[in-house]
Amino acid sequence: MDVTQAKQEHLLALKVMRLTKPTLFTNIPVTCEERDLPGDLFNQLMKDDPSTVKGAETLMLGEMLTLPQNFGNIFLGETFSSYISVHNDSHQVVKDILVKADLQTSSQRLNLSASNAAVAELKQDCCIDDVIHHEVKEIGTHILVCAVSYTTQTGEKMYFRKFFKFQVLKPLDVKTKFYNAESDLSSVTDEVFLEAQIQNITSSPMFMEKVSLEPSIMYNVAELNTVNHGGNSVSTFGTRTYLQPMDTRQYLYCLKPKQEFSEKVGVIKGVTVIGKLDIVWKTNLGERGRLQTSQLQRMAPGYGDVRLSLETIPDTVGLEEPFNITCKITNCSSERTMDLVLEMCNTNSIHWCGVSGRQLGKLHPTSSLYLTLTLLSSVQGLQSVSGLRLTDTFLKRTYEYDDIAQVCVVSSK
Repeated sequence: MDVTQAKQEHLLALKVMRLTKPTLFTNIPVTCEERDLPGDLFNQLMKDDPSTVKGAETLMLGEMLTLPQNFGNIFLGETFSSYISVHNDSHQVVKDILVKADLQTSSQRLNLSASNAAVAELKQDCCIDDVIHHEVKEIGTHILVCAVSYTTQTGEKMYFRKFFKFQVLKPLDVKTKFYNAESDLSSVTDEVFLEAQIQNITSSPMFMEKVSLEPSIMYNVAELNTVNHGGNSVSTFGTRTYLQPMDTRQYLYCLKPKQEFSEKVGVIKGVTVIGKLDIVWKTNLGERGRLQTSQLQRMAPGYGDVRLSLETIPDTVGLEEPFNITCKITNCSSERTMDLVLEMCNTNSIHWCGVSGRQLGKLHPTSSLYLTLTLLSSVQGLQSVSGLRLTDTFLKRTYEYDDIAQVCVVSSK
């Protein structure tokens, strides 16, 4: 609670108090063993203390509530509420009273007064009350400016104002990662997976009421944060979704292009705007906060002039046993025809079977060709398929493809 009064020469007194919910009173238990010098004195004092829980006096958390003694911490996304009261301390009637409350931020000045009309008169020991609310949308220094103007019985116009400074802190740290997936290996990235890492950087636990993704106009979104348990959809974080201080939680979403846009290859391929996150939480005794991120943008996938993708590959193969894979080579250029040569380079574990340096022929713009290649592995375990090289003889340019896929190699015995 922050209470400030005007100077005594003024007939009116201004009082400002932030409206917030109380907190549970905490005390520091002091105890000792019975054989120590104080004996049972400390334990008896704790039992007599009205703020302790009977039968659990050594717990720090009590049953009593306490009001804050200052403005306290205000976090981005919360609603700042304040009670403003102007009281007539004099023995005369004051006229034309106007109370104005503005909130000054680093970028703007907001008028929070419920009414801008002046009160005709204020009698002795009477007051004018107002409650203001504002959803905080900026971090940094905020200044609440309360101004009061009035007219005395002698016609003298008086004016004074008070400033209340407080800091708005950042409650959450949000990081995002994008993963492009392909359901149709033609020329467009269909599905986009978004991983959102949300960290509680406050000093108290949060109840995460909602974390959702509002997609852009071109996408539909599916949340991947629940599992099917007995026919019911259960959150992967449990029934009580509390986020402790400095803890991080990961949310996953899958975005698929809408039918009317998925057919437009060029449009979807160049889309970078995905959507925005909507986060709602509650703290302490139910104070609600809400944050919306700006539009999330991903790096549009680029494949260069030539794109190589895998159509088929076995999951598991035998040690030193040949197996086949099917590759798809696409000319991503819309203007230039390519004349390609395929080279296959062996690695320590993967060995290619066939002729390296063979001509693939001309590949026209936006066209594709399929190749079936044979290889074997001389090492067990999860092995990476690498070592393919494509050379465009027209431009004398070589494209290298490593870590194309992974295959599990097991002993054939």
